[in-house]
Amino acid sequence: MTVTADLAMVNLDSSDPVAHAAFWQRVLGGEITHSEAEYAMVATSGVAIGFGLVPGYRPPAWPDETGDKRFHLDLYVDDLDLAAKEFVAAGATRPDFQPGDGRWVVLVDPIGQPFCICRRG
Repeated sequence: MTVTADLAMVNLDSSDPVAHAAFWQRVLGGEITHSEAEYAMVATSGVAIGFGLVPGYRPPAWPDETGDKRFHLDLYVDDLDLAAKEFVAAGATRPDFQPGDGRWVVLVDPIGQPFCICRRG
């Protein structure tokens, strides 16, 4: 292959882009660079994440027995327990099913998209 691409940003389907962006801005820091009912965006020093309105959006299940989950975000944190507590206070939920051996925690954002927090290093 002679052509490669650089990742410009990640876009997530959403039932509420404004609330979705507000949650992720709180978790990731950075700033909300766009915020309208149809689309919102958070920019950090590493990546931008956009949230686009999809009427009738249905979040994936967790755990996902049907294989409908499309992807999830992994985030590094220094203190797993503190981060989980703060992210839940910001609006995430912590599902009962937690795979693995405690090296990461699965959370679900307010729109229903699962994500993982992992110990840095």
